[in-house]
Order: sequence, then C-alpha cells, then structure tokens
Amino acid sequence: MVGKALIFGVSGQDGAYLARHLLDKGYEVHGTSRDADLATFSKLKSLGIHERVTTQSATTTDFRSVFQAITRVGPTEIYNFAGQSSVGLSFGQPAETMESNVMGTLNILEAMRMLGGDIRFYNACSSECFGNTEEGAADEQTLFRPRSPYAVAKAAAFWEVANYREAYGLFACSGILFNHESPLRPTRFVTSKIINAVHRIAQGSSEKLALGKLGIRRDWGWAPEYVDAMARMLRLDAPEDFVIATGEDNSLEDFVAQAFAEIGKDWREFVVIDPTLFRPSDLDVSRGNPAKAQRKLGWCASTHMQGVVRKMLQTSKSNLT
Repeated sequence: MVGKALIFGVSGQDGAYLARHLLDKGYEVHGTSRDADLATFSKLKSLGIHERVTTQSATTTDFRSVFQAITRVGPTEIYNFAGQSSVGLSFGQPAETMESNVMGTLNILEAMRMLGGDIRFYNACSSECFGNTEEGAADEQTLFRPRSPYAVAKAAAFWEVANYREAYGLFACSGILFNHESPLRPTRFVTSKIINAVHRIAQGSSEKLALGKLGIRRDWGWAPEYVDAMARMLRLDAPEDFVIATGEDNSLEDFVAQAFAEIGKDWREFVVIDPTLFRPSDLDVSRGNPAKAQRKLGWCASTHMQGVVRKMLQTSKSNLT
C-alpha cells in the first residue's frame, strides 16, 4: 500500500478523477460527501470505481465532522475539493461560497494541527484569484486581484494554508489550477453547456445555444491530467504552491468554433448572445505559467484547448477514459 488518502468532496469532477488516479497507484481511498447515504456518487460510478472508494458523510464547515472523518480514516494524505466551486453561482450565494471555502479549509487545517502526525494536505486553489492576466501569464509570484466572491474565498483559503504551513510546520500546499475540463463537468459550467448542445445539434436538434461574452480568454486543460499534478505536489520533500496550467489561452469563441467544427457546422448559425448571462465582473484574460510545475514536478500538460474539445465530444458519460 502506497498510502491512504481522504478526499473531501470526492463526488465532484476533480475528486472523482483523483480517486481513480490514486487507486491506480495502489492507494486506499476514502471520500466524503455531505450525506453519503443519499449521494449518488454518479461520477465515481461513471469511472467504474465507486465500489473501490470507501465513502462517509462529512461537512467541512462543521469542525466536529471534519475532525471525526480524519480520525476515523487516519489518512496519510488529505485533498480538499469540498467548497462551492462555481464563479457564476458565487455572485448569487456569496456567503455560502465564503463559508464553504474559507471555513471548510480552516477546519481541516485546524484538525491537522490538533491531531499532529505526518499528514500531507492539498488545497484546491484557483486561477480566479489572479484576476486578469493581460500583462502576462500568472506564476507563483503574481499578485492576487480577485474579481468574484468565489475568487475572494479561494484567495483567503490560500493564505490560510500558507499561514498554517509557516506557523505550525504542516505539510500543506495549494495548487492554483487554471480551467480544466472533462465530461464530468456539470452543465452550469459553460464548457459542458457548449459540448452538450453541440452533441444535441449533431443529432439533429435545431436549438439555439445562448452564451455570454465570447471574447473572454481562458487557459483550458484536461482534468484527468491535472489531478496527476496534485498528487505529485504531495510527493515533494517540502510543501510548495504551484500554478497548474497549459500556458496557452484561447477565447470562448475559439472554443465554440472548435466544437462546431468537430461536427462540421458553422457555430454562427446556432449561437446567440444573451446579456443576462454576463457576470457583474469577469476576467478578460486568464492564462498561467506552469514553468515551476514542469521544473519541480516533472509535470506538463499534453492536452490543450483543441484536444479538450475533441475529447469532451468523443467521450461519452458512460465510457469515460
């Protein structure tokens, strides 16, 4: 047995792919959901690993729940994906977004401090913390300029991790991940919304795809590759924070055009702009510099935007790879 992992938020995209990655490495994997008895764990089932992951109920905003989960499992590694993860939703639910990300992370760190031992902790941070990166790709030294409640919460959680690492000597680090997609993305994410619509249109639907600003630029990668970087971070001799990205940015229009090109159609015939989908504030450009990850982790993204679109279209939810 290589190790024992506890994944808070195992039912999401990253939690599910990470669980599969660690199982393939020989780990014993435990995962949490707010109510494990009622959760469907559909993503774990889609990946064919549900029976191999031991699940339990835990809510990261409840310290007692976190403490009990860690004590019960006795993990060598903890990964946290449990916070509210939608930028758009955070404008409508700022308090819940702040509590789930900030207090949830704090409770895990405090439980680790109290329990002691050699547990290693990975915190899921976000490229949204950087704000616009029009002046150049963001790296680990780039200042945070968050522009959404979600980004503010993730920035606060990042500094919590840094503080506990420095103050108490915990092995705690943050992965500052740029956009990473897969068929496991829920439809509230624009990439999944686009891919699902293109699937239907390819099958004969005459629907219109309503989108917001097409000029925004993002650094899109493939989620199954990104979880490998997370696991590598906990293999280091000492904890460090890393930007995980492809190093390329493309516009949302590029993403849409690529998706429709894959089915031989002109996106302009199907896409309409809906101003109600514009966010109160948004990022014009978001691009990361993964040089440190390449140098210290030996990690490099092999799938870029065009490949992400192709894989999402080709991969059915019943046969994910």
